[in-house]
Amino acid sequence: MRTRFNLENGKLVPTDEPGLVDVYASPTEMEIADLVGKLNIDRHNIDSALDPDENGRLEFEPDHLVLIIKRPRNYSSKDDFFFRVTSVGVFLFADRMVVVMRDEMAIFDGKSSFPLRTLHDVLIRLIYSTISHFIGHLKVINMISEELEDKINKSLENKYLLNMFTLEKSLVYFLNATTFNAMVFEKLKNSAPKIGFTKENIEFLDDIIIENAQCHTLTQTYSNILSGLMNARASLISNNLNVMMKNLNALVLAVAIPTFFTGLGGMSEFSAIIGIGNWPLAYALFVLVMLLVGIIIYYLIKYLERFWR
Repeated sequence: MRTRFNLENGKLVPTDEPGLVDVYASPTEMEIADLVGKLNIDRHNIDSALDPDENGRLEFEPDHLVLIIKRPRNYSSKDDFFFRVTSVGVFLFADRMVVVMRDEMAIFDGKSSFPLRTLHDVLIRLIYSTISHFIGHLKVINMISEELEDKINKSLENKYLLNMFTLEKSLVYFLNATTFNAMVFEKLKNSAPKIGFTKENIEFLDDIIIENAQCHTLTQTYSNILSGLMNARASLISNNLNVMMKNLNALVLAVAIPTFFTGLGGMSEFSAIIGIGNWPLAYALFVLVMLLVGIIIYYLIKYLERFWR
């Protein structure tokens, strides 16, 4: 699907007419052939933009610039706590910009901190939006991890622990993405004179490099925290299970021992002591004694647990 944009009053505005910026989300084979034939974009570069596992890079073609950057995919409930990363390809010509991506995303959303006057400004805006999305996803991951921590502390189920593992896996992908983006942004800055960036563009690019470094550090921090606490959470689940098994064993013994005496003597012994004619009293006395024995055994086991730890 193709979406067109034009620059009006310092903003990108959607248009139905041929514009300065064309965004292709999941382009068809006909659209890809059109990009290759009319704009002379290499098919390999288009395939790289559509490959979520492609590493970020910056290349210079005879008539355009090729930029592949990493960006978080939109999260949905079907992802089951896995935050994915995808690739976005930017092809910058002298008079137009073409953006190719696998999934439909709002790559120019949010407020711009500076007016958009040239295609270089639009490129900086797109990169800044990418960093903002990473930071936003990291905040969501942190909130989810805190909720999972509370559930793990109260539950013996493994699914919450598996969800934590999935979040940790997501952070690994985020680390790789921000690392590759950092290299691309540095190369973009070093090539600023060749690209035609203004002094203002370079200043904004410096800010983007700093924010990307902060995003990378934040991702590393969250990853270390999750990784360091996973073993502790697994041990906590195991400890909760051990406590439950101890209580269950105490309950089993409290029932088994009176049962043993029941099989050995039975209610007939009480009847013989009290008298055969008083069997209701013998039955009630028998139940009371067995119940008392069970309670004593249960609390005796709980008391002895102090010395077993």
